[in-house]
Amino acid sequence: MRKKIVLPIIILAIMLLAIFPIGMASQTRIVAQAATATDTQPLTPNGFGEYLTEYYTGEVLYEHNAESKHEIASMVKIMTANLIFEAIDAGKISYDEMITISSEAASMGGSQMFLDSGAQYCISDLIKGIIVVSANDASYAMAERIAGSVDSFVNMMNERAAQLGMTNTKFANCTGLPCENEQYSCAKDVNIMTRQLMTHDKYFEYASVWMEDYQHPSGRITQFVNTNKLLKQYSGCIGGKTGYTDAAGHCLSACAERNGMKVVATIVGGTDSKSRFNQVRAMFDYSFANYVNKIYFKKGEVVGSVSVRKSPVESVEVATAADITKFSKLGAGGEEIQLVLPESIAAPITKGDVIGQAVYTLDGKECKVDLIAMQDARKSTFLDIIKGIAKDW
Repeated sequence: MRKKIVLPIIILAIMLLAIFPIGMASQTRIVAQAATATDTQPLTPNGFGEYLTEYYTGEVLYEHNAESKHEIASMVKIMTANLIFEAIDAGKISYDEMITISSEAASMGGSQMFLDSGAQYCISDLIKGIIVVSANDASYAMAERIAGSVDSFVNMMNERAAQLGMTNTKFANCTGLPCENEQYSCAKDVNIMTRQLMTHDKYFEYASVWMEDYQHPSGRITQFVNTNKLLKQYSGCIGGKTGYTDAAGHCLSACAERNGMKVVATIVGGTDSKSRFNQVRAMFDYSFANYVNKIYFKKGEVVGSVSVRKSPVESVEVATAADITKFSKLGAGGEEIQLVLPESIAAPITKGDVIGQAVYTLDGKECKVDLIAMQDARKSTFLDIIKGIAKDW
């Protein structure tokens, strides 16, 4: 008789707890240690203008005459490539689209992939020609396809430069070839558009091509050899764009990555080809020797777990929704990170739901990164409750 009375009371109590849950917030504090300090020789200017930045933050690591206007030769194509990738992202064109090459595009001088007038080429191949061999003919053809005319495309280039804050830049063509109209930029602005180009992951697939025998639609072969020699000469170099004319001198804007840190080095108006590569190499070396991008948590890294109420799932793992990093000089202090999570959370929970936040200070500003559930946790049914009671009875 007693069991008959107690069982309904227990069931009623469980149902009331499910309706009126009680939870408390808690905080976990994690302190990262400082890195070891190091000393290296400062950089010596070796071009008309130079600019070195960390990719993610844009923090300036070194600069020389960085905002002085100067011709930049084929580094103009960095903006050309940006507009191409942006047109693809917007759905205006596609990588596998075939376009017919105009006689004007095919007759371009300077660096080329030697397109056949009137022939159809795949846009993906034209992008490769622009990025790997600095093809003027491919640049001209893509400008015509995207904007209808090269003049209209140049207007787009200048509008995009203004949007990116490139205040010392004026484009007059899409190739960087000498022209009657004034055309200039500066080391800082070239660095800005290089970092923007790096936001397109597909770019690195083309930039990594060192040498390739390219077959034209006619069957003719043109050998592609990357103009960025650091791709083979510097461990960690992942992309770059060269440029040269008599007026511009020897130019290069390149990027490198090591140990989770990406840097972008730009030189305008170098005295010779070898010195521009050596100077960018020196800027890379300086970056990796003196700075570190400390990764506290990677995106998706599990940082703990939270108990789940009203569910047959007892707990769910919690992970960061984005990387938590800090770029700083070697020897700088570590970062204190608070993981703010509830003591428990009520079901239902879907994988990806925001459960809490990681809170930390970066450059004097409070930053927050969401902490998300890594599993689903469905809400208990009445049958689940009965089964739980029967299991413990």
